[in-house]
Amino acid sequence: MFENELQTRCAICGTGILLGLIFVLAHLPHILLAVPIAVLFLGIVADPEETHAVWYGMLNTFGIFDFSALTDTERVNYTQKKHYFWFGEVGMAAMLAGVFVVPLGIFLAGRAEITLAFIGAAVLFLPLFVFLPKILQQAMKADADAAIEAFGKNEQVKKVFWSLFVVMAGLVLAKIFDPVSVQQVVGIIGSSGP
Repeated sequence: MFENELQTRCAICGTGILLGLIFVLAHLPHILLAVPIAVLFLGIVADPEETHAVWYGMLNTFGIFDFSALTDTERVNYTQKKHYFWFGEVGMAAMLAGVFVVPLGIFLAGRAEITLAFIGAAVLFLPLFVFLPKILQQAMKADADAAIEAFGKNEQVKKVFWSLFVVMAGLVLAKIFDPVSVQQVVGIIGSSGP
């Protein structure tokens, strides 16, 4: 996989363009276009080994990354790219959690106020973001110890988790003390652009 650098860059750039088209055609908020732009940017500037490290981090989240299959040279090379590996883990954990949270948020938005729907979905997102990848790794019987030994413990997950938790707690407190301001902020975040 990823032997040809040009094919790898074209695949990543194509993914960014496809995501951008989906976001535009689905009339999603324009702020979300930052995701396909970031993917497109990575396809243009990222080194193929960095792309591999991100890919291995994504596979590790699913529990299907086999660290023993790498050669000694690859192990040394990829352990120097820990942040890319961690980026893959955090990104895939967020996507996995979002698969369950987005439909719940849409369901709740039809039945409750948008702020309450957002908070309810976020409360579900936080545990899924942390625990769902760990459950998948255990189910696939992945050798997580070898990955932790090579790449270290991913402290980024804890930082993202607690950042999201503090933001959600702030929204809940603001909802209780000043509902008008919360509606304005959520309206700005959820607006579909100009």
